[in-house]
Amino acid sequence: MNHSKHIKRRAARRGFTLIEAIVIVVILGILAAVIAPRLLGRLGQARSAVAEQRASVLRGAMDRFLIDHSNKLGRETLTLRVLVERPSFIDEADYQAELQSAEDIVDPWGNEFMLEYPGRDGKDFSIISYGADGQPGGEGEAADIIVP
Repeated sequence: MNHSKHIKRRAARRGFTLIEAIVIVVILGILAAVIAPRLLGRLGQARSAVAEQRASVLRGAMDRFLIDHSNKLGRETLTLRVLVERPSFIDEADYQAELQSAEDIVDPWGNEFMLEYPGRDGKDFSIISYGADGQPGGEGEAADIIVP
């Protein structure tokens, strides 16, 4: 009988009391409240950096497209889709896609990059991402990314 009481006491000591469990949950909540905003801020900065890098790649691809096809441009409205899909004003034999897929013209927030033709600051064109909110203007992660 004495042996069974000893086993019950040891089993009872293995678990947490309700107060200990509440204290642990509170501590985890405080840690999450302090750490989560910092991690989310870093995630936003990383997305912005990726968007800038992708916009630079799109700039190079669009430069090559215009070098190859500027003599065929008329009054067509250009979009970045010309980098992945042959536009009707270019013969099939003369066209080679600059990018692999339409996903290559999408920013980290799931919106297509925009082509402004003619561009800003006297440039031929500009590549634009409107950031996390997909709207012109904004701050932080919602700020516009423009590669002239």
